[in-house]
Amino acid sequence: MTNLSLIVITKNEEASIARCLGSVKIADELVVVDSGSTDRTVEIARAHGANVVSTTDWPGFGPQKARALDLARGDWIISLDADEWIEPGSMAVIEKAIADPNAPSAYRMSRRSRFCGNIIRHSGWSPDYVVRLFRRDRARFSDHLVHESLIVDGPIRRLDMRIEHDSITSWADAQDKIERYSIAAAHQLASRGVRGSPLKASLRGWSAFLKTYVWRAGFLDGAAGWHVAEYNRRYTDAKWRRLAEISAGKLRHE
Repeated sequence: MTNLSLIVITKNEEASIARCLGSVKIADELVVVDSGSTDRTVEIARAHGANVVSTTDWPGFGPQKARALDLARGDWIISLDADEWIEPGSMAVIEKAIADPNAPSAYRMSRRSRFCGNIIRHSGWSPDYVVRLFRRDRARFSDHLVHESLIVDGPIRRLDMRIEHDSITSWADAQDKIERYSIAAAHQLASRGVRGSPLKASLRGWSAFLKTYVWRAGFLDGAAGWHVAEYNRRYTDAKWRRLAEISAGKLRHE
């Protein structure tokens, strides 16, 4: 019998974790690795039958997801972020895919993201294909602190289904993500010997805005497209300003 494990990493995800865990109804196992939530995330996850492991450190997104993968026992793994979910109609698609005797090492699927409740159809957010369903023994996560990837040994096939994604729920959520992700991304750049400056931060920030809103047709998403472009500008600016602080010795290089 083919077993499927759902793996998720969390921190303060009480608003979305139930939807995420409950969406993969065919999973034989739910694995959650939590990095110190102070809300009801762990309680909710356990109430859904998840095996929850709490960690006291934060090694970065890639290493944390690798921890979750190490805990999983299924032949097949589906990896979701806490703010992602799968609609019921896709369960049959997943079941058929992993039961196929000629199944590849992994499957990629489309992802539909939202900004403050608005579905984003352009802006570089769509089309968006992600590899999330894979054989446990044929894939591993990269060790990137942020924007990690899945390294697959073998063929990857496209699956006709979609992951839903509440990427940004509010501007407060956006600011929180900018703060956390920009620090991790700056350290990642610094580890590769890249240096930053305030001027470079400003130029790269506005370049990210133009790329999102103009070159990637964000204007077709209306006001939401403008907000996504502004979010990308703020994140990129913050990332390079923090890199400048690391370069100047004002922020510790981890």
